[in-house]
Amino acid sequence: MNFTSVKQTLSELQHLLNQISEDDYSKPIEYLSNASIGEHTRHIIELFQCAINSYEVGELNYDNRGRNLLIQTSPSFAIEKIDEICNAIEKENKDLILESVFFEEVSHMKTNYFREIIYNLEHCIHHQALIKVAVFQFEYLTVNANFGVAPSTIVYRNKCAQ
Repeated sequence: MNFTSVKQTLSELQHLLNQISEDDYSKPIEYLSNASIGEHTRHIIELFQCAINSYEVGELNYDNRGRNLLIQTSPSFAIEKIDEICNAIEKENKDLILESVFFEEVSHMKTNYFREIIYNLEHCIHHQALIKVAVFQFEYLTVNANFGVAPSTIVYRNKCAQ
């Protein structure tokens, strides 16, 4: 697996975090159901952390992830956590068991590390699309035109433009 896409996507998020003030990062955004850019960023980071931290034990449950409120209030701390993810993410593939709980029903299924990293990448892009909605409220922020856009959509748009 090539981890470049994951690192590039997280780097785009870091680019945004390097620009934003702590106040704007933590500000509830009406169009995000009063969630903040910081809350969406925390969610992205913690799911990646959960996948990485579950590697050794081989059991993964995203519901049992840590919820560090400093990630959602401090852009600089979030940047540090993204750096940690990028430094730790490259591992060999291995089988994992994913535990999910939906309305008190517990499910266990086979998965693998690479599959979960791809899931997290797609999940990250989805949340970046939501973050992009909030970015438009802050005129001083800039993001890449493809920030929050799925790679398959970028390829499709490029084909249509030809």
